Amino acid sequence: MILESVFGLSLVFNVSLESKVPAAGKSIAWTQPSVIERQAELLPAIARATDCILRRIGDDPRYRADLRPGEVNDLIADSLRSCARPLRTLIETHDRMYGPGSGEAFLLGPFLDVLPSAVVRQVKARTPSH
Repeated sequence: MILESVFGLSLVFNVSLESKVPAAGKSIAWTQPSVIERQAELLPAIARATDCILRRIGDDPRYRADLRPGEVNDLIADSLRSCARPLRTLIETHDRMYGPGSGEAFLLGPFLDVLPSAVVRQVKARTPSH
């Protein structure tokens, strides 16, 4: 499922997107949520955004199992507007966890990087065989 891939990817971002530096003499462990706390809040937002996109693509009459990558990307792009609310929630949640601007960077980078392959796998799994 997409959550396993995104969870692994998000663990990398705990280190790479960390933007807060603790004040002198203060322990970072006491001032920021733990990795588990961040994941507990971020993963549901990722799941809701991904599920919204998967539903839109699965319902799109243009979707078929043999789509080329460019065609999948077109379907993803077309679904983004109707999934604006869960995507906005994802961005805002990420910004709270990792700092201002990190949510948009996550959405436009790692999230959209893994989305096409996740869409193909998940929509195929959800679509009954003919």
